[in-house]
Amino acid sequence: MVLRMGFNIIAAALWRTALRSHASQHLLTLTLLIAAPTLGLAQTAPKSVVEREAYLMGTLLRARVWASSGAEGFEAIESGFAEVRRLDGVLNSWREDSELSALNASLPGQPMPVSAELFGYLQELQRWRELSGGAFDPAVGALVDAWGLRGVGRRPSELEVQQALVAAGHGAFKLDETAQTVTRMVAGARLTAGGFGKGVGLRALVGALRMAGIETAFLDFGGQVQAVGRAPEGVWRIGIAHPLLRTEVAALIRLSEGSAATSGASERNFEIAGQRVGHILDPRSGKPVSAWGSVTVVALDPVVADVLSTALYVMGPEEGLNWAESWEEIGALFLVLEAGGLRLSWNAAMEPFLEREGRAE
Repeated sequence: MVLRMGFNIIAAALWRTALRSHASQHLLTLTLLIAAPTLGLAQTAPKSVVEREAYLMGTLLRARVWASSGAEGFEAIESGFAEVRRLDGVLNSWREDSELSALNASLPGQPMPVSAELFGYLQELQRWRELSGGAFDPAVGALVDAWGLRGVGRRPSELEVQQALVAAGHGAFKLDETAQTVTRMVAGARLTAGGFGKGVGLRALVGALRMAGIETAFLDFGGQVQAVGRAPEGVWRIGIAHPLLRTEVAALIRLSEGSAATSGASERNFEIAGQRVGHILDPRSGKPVSAWGSVTVVALDPVVADVLSTALYVMGPEEGLNWAESWEEIGALFLVLEAGGLRLSWNAAMEPFLEREGRAE
């Protein structure tokens, strides 16, 4: 499906301003407007609504839960945040003491035993690398270093890009399921969690909340959102920001359960030699993806939404849409920048999530 629209769409209110609005008509809009949710509250309020936020995995994590008491809600969120903090010690490649950093520093050619948890994640990510044809790949650390994306940015020579490609992608790390070891095959090869870490964190947080008896919650992790259970009024309404005009909402989607993740070049970029360079790299070419717009992926599993929003952005709107059409359970919405406006296209699986004007609540 394709829809074209002008730049002037819906003005978005700020998060904290919205929190002060009347409970029966509550507009909740994220300050990270690449994925800005709005949700309405029912007339009959639950006993306790508890909200907490913390800076985890290098970004802001917000949790809002409906609980039988304030104490239950607080304890549930804190247990979930503790689990995300623990995962940070496994997956954060910026921390020298993380398990992922230890793997990145292992001797090339020397198998390294890893935890069953990390091994499971790497197996899962390897599957998505294969399914996406390499558009998603966590082994892009050498490319990130070549482009200086952990710093102020730099433009590498073509030779440097080719050398980084040798240390990236398929073959950079070898998994041995029997021995539960991972071998770094090339010096300079490095895994990063930028394309899947938030999804893993949300998956763990949802599990902790459910273990604590929470049935309804809304989570935002650096722009990726997660709906847990049905909203008090039956549906979570989420605004997707314009790729360039981040205070304007370009589309509305509705979730009753699941996660929505958005990838786009406007969120973070660098100026190198007078040119803007995006932070998302194509693992196949070793070069930054052009700023064509943004893509939002909806999936029940937040890891799938996180991984595929990156993969589909790397593929681009045409290849990405063709790829997404083969998936019945994964929705994809592409916001493509065009002269004077914005083109929206989506796969069949996204259709039930899209909110149209005049649609019944």
